[in-house]
Amino acid sequence: MAAPPCPPRRPISAPCFLLCFLLGFVAGLFPFAHRHLHLDLHLPLPAPATAILVREDPPSVVVDVDTPLPAAAEERKLLLVVTPTRARPLQAYYLRRLAHTLRLAPSPLLWLVVESGAATRDTAALLRGCGVMYRHLSSPVPDAPQDRPRRRGRRQDRPAVDSRARQRNTALDHIEHHRLHGIVYFADEDNVYSLDLFYHLRDIRSFGTWPVATLAPGKSKTILQGPVCEGSRVVGWHTTDRSKNQRRFHVDMSGFAFNSSKLWDAKNREQLVEDETHMEGVPPGCSKIMNFHLHLEDKNAIYLNGWQTDVIIPLKKEARPLL
Repeated sequence: MAAPPCPPRRPISAPCFLLCFLLGFVAGLFPFAHRHLHLDLHLPLPAPATAILVREDPPSVVVDVDTPLPAAAEERKLLLVVTPTRARPLQAYYLRRLAHTLRLAPSPLLWLVVESGAATRDTAALLRGCGVMYRHLSSPVPDAPQDRPRRRGRRQDRPAVDSRARQRNTALDHIEHHRLHGIVYFADEDNVYSLDLFYHLRDIRSFGTWPVATLAPGKSKTILQGPVCEGSRVVGWHTTDRSKNQRRFHVDMSGFAFNSSKLWDAKNREQLVEDETHMEGVPPGCSKIMNFHLHLEDKNAIYLNGWQTDVIIPLKKEARPLL
C-alpha cells in the first residue's frame, strides 16, 4: 500500500525570520557580555569640567584652563569711563568711534555718557547698540543770565568748556552716590585712544598721569602736555603755557585717572592731589603717548536736528532747441 503524500511546507515569513535571527544573535553574545562587562555603581562620578572665560587678554598671553589665574587677573578693577557729549554734526561719529575702542578694552568697564541738557533719543539708540556696558546720564543746563557783562578777551568756546566741566561733575555725583568702586577716567569723545592706555589704567593705585599729544590743523608740530617722569615719580612737566597765570599742574583732562575712593572724601572734590609726590607716572618713565587730541572739527558747521540729513538738489532742465 503506497504511503500518503506529505503535506506541503508552509513558507516562513520575512518578519518572523528576521526576529528569530536577532534573538539568536543577542543570545549568542550574552555570555561574553556578562563575562567582560561589569558595572560598578559605587564608583564616584567624574568632576565637572571647569573653564575660565576671559573677555580680553594682553597680547602674547595664553590662558590655560588647568592653571589658576593670578589674583590680579581674577579681580580686575572696574574702569569708569566718563564721556561728556553734546549735539553737533559729528556727535554720532565720535561716539561710535569711541564705542568701538571701548569694546576692545579689557572688562569690566562701565561707560558713563553724560549729555548736556536732556537725554536725547538719538544718543540713547546709539548706546543701546554699542555693545558696551553703559549708563546714560543728563546734565541740566542752568539758565544763562542775560544781563551779565561780557568780559574783554573772553574765548568764544568758553561755554562749551564750562558745560563739559558740569557734565563731568554730574558723572562724579553719580559715582559717589552709587559707590562705584574703580578707576575714574575722563575720555572726551573727540580724542583718539590706544588700547595700551586701558591696560595701564588698572595699574593706578591712587592718582596716575601721563603725557598727551595734541595735533592741531595747519601746524607741523605736535604739542606735548603732561608729566616728565623718572620711573613712576613725576619730576617735571611738558607745557607750552607762557601766560602769567600758570597752572600748578600741567595735566590734560584726558591725561590722568584716579581711584574713585577719593570721592568719598569731600575735600578731594576740590583738589585730588596736593603735589607731585602723590602722583604716579603711567607707564613707568612716561615713555608712551597713549592718547591724542585731534582738533579737526569745523566749529562753524551748522547742526541740523537729527543725525541723518538728506540734501536734495533739483536739476535744471536744459532748454530744447526749437525745430
